[in-house]
Amino acid sequence: MILKSNTGKQKMLIFHPALTPYRIDQFNSLNEIYDLEVVFLFGKLWNFAIDQQNLEKECHYKISYLLNGPRYKGRLFRFGMYRKIKEVNPDVILGYEYSFTTQYLIFLKSVGLIKQKIGSSIDDSLDICMNVQSKTRKLIRDYSVKHLDFVVVMSEEVARFYRNNFMFDEKQVIVSPILQLPERLRKDPEKIESLGQDYISKYSLTGKKVILFVGRFIPEKALPLFIDTVAPILAEWENVVLVLVGEGEQKEMLSTLVKEKKLEGKVIFPGKFQAEELYGWYACASGFVLPSLSETFGAVVNEALIFGLTVLCSRYAGASSLIHPGNGILFNPSNSSDTREKLQQYVDNLKPTGDVCLAARPVLMDDQAQNFIKEWGKLNYE
Repeated sequence: MILKSNTGKQKMLIFHPALTPYRIDQFNSLNEIYDLEVVFLFGKLWNFAIDQQNLEKECHYKISYLLNGPRYKGRLFRFGMYRKIKEVNPDVILGYEYSFTTQYLIFLKSVGLIKQKIGSSIDDSLDICMNVQSKTRKLIRDYSVKHLDFVVVMSEEVARFYRNNFMFDEKQVIVSPILQLPERLRKDPEKIESLGQDYISKYSLTGKKVILFVGRFIPEKALPLFIDTVAPILAEWENVVLVLVGEGEQKEMLSTLVKEKKLEGKVIFPGKFQAEELYGWYACASGFVLPSLSETFGAVVNEALIFGLTVLCSRYAGASSLIHPGNGILFNPSNSSDTREKLQQYVDNLKPTGDVCLAARPVLMDDQAQNFIKEWGKLNYE
């Protein structure tokens, strides 16, 4: 029997690690289709210094927290999940990845304590799906998918992988990439433009082709490899600058590499930025690069496209599914010849920075609203 809430919509209960800016629009959109409650398992994301209360104000769905339970090496279990399920009595329950949370949902259903449809959101790119990190993870994945009613994946390529390898039918695989809405990110154009103009002035970027990177300085992002590969041609270009926005464990290594390659002034480390301060960088840049060797999705690609930037995107990133000839170029960061060739092609089509004007930067993302409704509507199957 399908239950209805007092809104007339089916109820959905999601267990998710933490509230993050890039998930807000996806959950808000889900709340328009379902009567949604999201239970967060961390009070805040450990690597985000964000005003949690301001984030919560942007959420149009019900929020609750389960914060008690063991945690070990990034893996956690929270007490109270079954009690929350009984309290909400949802039609659909969604866990994440092949976590302990998802395993507990599988257990509850296998022993008959819950009867709802259960699924999990899987952020893996196609490359990660095909080259599983460990035998243990592969065993857990292969076991889990046999007991899940559906999975939520980031791209059609990954959906095809699950249908072909695990006998899921069309309705059991929902394609729902992590997309943000342009109207939310670009809602204060005057402030964003002002910040962008300030960055241009502070770092003397006028007339330069500014290639932006946003993210953590960690091995998966492959920034040292990218800089080492493109250093010879980057040094030759007088009007090209690489701006690395972020922080992380490889900061010192990257700074040393930039000095060794004599790229001071060609590679800029302005620090970590968030919200409008980050959007100012998108607004003043000429283009965007994501050189990751391993990337589940890459929400920054969506952000760059929202601010009208074409993207030089690693073929290993899940967000490569958003790239087409009209908004970017895909490249293989593990192939130095391909990286240099595609970078040259990419830079040739970039415009130097000047006056920052968002109105002159149309969004380069296709409207996904109808497809979002169609995909999540698959859960209405009996």
